[in-house]
Amino acid sequence: MAQPDELAENQPVADAALDGQVDEAELSAAVTALTDEGVEQKERRRLLGRLVRLEIRERGVKDLFRPQKAIAWITDSVTRVAPHIPVRDLDTLIAHHGGLEGDALAERLIRNAARVTAGIGAAGGGVAAVEWVVTPSLLTAPVLLAAETVAVVAVEMKLIGELHAVYGRPVEGTGAERAVSLVQAWAERRGINPLRIGGSVAAAMGTALRKELRDRLLRRFGRNLSTLGPLLTGAAVGGFLNRRATLSLGADIRKDLQHGRKVIEG
Repeated sequence: MAQPDELAENQPVADAALDGQVDEAELSAAVTALTDEGVEQKERRRLLGRLVRLEIRERGVKDLFRPQKAIAWITDSVTRVAPHIPVRDLDTLIAHHGGLEGDALAERLIRNAARVTAGIGAAGGGVAAVEWVVTPSLLTAPVLLAAETVAVVAVEMKLIGELHAVYGRPVEGTGAERAVSLVQAWAERRGINPLRIGGSVAAAMGTALRKELRDRLLRRFGRNLSTLGPLLTGAAVGGFLNRRATLSLGADIRKDLQHGRKVIEG
């Protein structure tokens, strides 16, 4: 039987494990809500702030002031978020979109995802517009930008997964395997290659894919710097750029999936 001293020594370990479970549950809830099409803008700002707090609690903020460290921070966050992204199956998608199917459903999904990422950009820019007029702005802005980038990528990965369902290629496997597939597809802007499915997120990030993901995130992170503009300009530009990027990504994935379907049917 464990003695009181032993229990006291083990308590920090138990508390840390419990905190990790709570953080994962909170992270999953925040990501699920942020990717929802029906979230109001006020709630989206709150959720973005929640994601910021979770990431600060996990990793701190000092690395966000060093470009290479910041991208590594965001890359780690994306791979951590990926297993929690909620992807609806085809029947659910059809039911949620008034019976639409095929290309019409794909078009609706792309349009709705672009609206969500535009809302995240506007939420981030709007928060930044307020923060720029107060002293802590230099601390909060990079964290906010990183969280916005992670949230937008999560929405786009959800879109990729649901487009695959629409075109008869649902993402299979465990949560970790599906996450790897979505990360690959997002980084490469192509449909998922079923021959490459497998392994853990951590294992996949140890390959050349990690560099590809980092390079893609670097471009996205740099573009999102515009959301930190003065006053409401940041919100307007952030929303516009996010919407345009999501529409472009959706079109690329849709085109690849359509081509793959024609090859199979032909």
